[in-house]
Formats: sequence, C-alpha cells, structure tokens
Amino acid sequence: MPMTEQEVLEKVRETLVEALGVDDDEVTPEATLTGDLGAESIDFLDIVFRLEKAFNIKIPRGELFPDNVLNNPEFVQDGKLTDEGLKQLKERMPHLDLSGFEQDPDVNKLAELFSVQTIINYVRDKVNSN
Repeated sequence: MPMTEQEVLEKVRETLVEALGVDDDEVTPEATLTGDLGAESIDFLDIVFRLEKAFNIKIPRGELFPDNVLNNPEFVQDGKLTDEGLKQLKERMPHLDLSGFEQDPDVNKLAELFSVQTIINYVRDKVNSN
C-alpha cells in the first residue's frame, strides 16, 4: 500500500530529529537541512543511513544528495554549475526543485535547495515505486 505524504513526513521528521538533534517542530517541509537544521556534510551520510533503515530502502550514493557533480570541472566552472552540470543534476535528482537555482547556479547556494520536502519527495517516490 502506498505511503501518504504525511506518513513519509512523520518518519522523515523522526529520522532528522535523531540524526541532527533538532526539535520536532523545527522539522517542517520548508526547513532547509543546512540553513535551518544545521546539518553538515558528514550528517548527510548519517541521514541516508537512517532513511534506509526507517523506510527499508536502498539509497545509491549520489542519488539523494549530489556527490561527484561538484568535483567535476566539466560541471563546475568559476564556482557555478555549467549547463552540463545543471543537466546532470536534473537527471540524477528529479526530486530536487532547481527552478530558482537555475537563474544563479552558484554552487555555494546548492545546499540551500535541500529541504525536508526534498527528502519527502525522494523517499515517497522510492517507497511507492517498489
């Protein structure tokens, strides 16, 4: 039976509260992982691990959060994603809303795109496709 958005949100909230040591009420769909919830790059591995356990899914490396896009000179030039970099990000991460980011693809702003809603979208699609 498919999971509802609310069911996914509840489990994602529990996961982020455990992983980041934040309060329940801080984990809203709009909250960004780094800006609002204080996640650091090392936390992303823990979040992926906890999501895999909570939802009984496998999250391939680089599928939920980008890993090798940002280190590739073909995809990043002068601190901005190139057209090819944006294309790669869209293909690998359809759950990520890049609409505003495309106007100014500064790699330093990329982390701001990862909100709780991004995780909900990803997990919901992953769980309901099995």
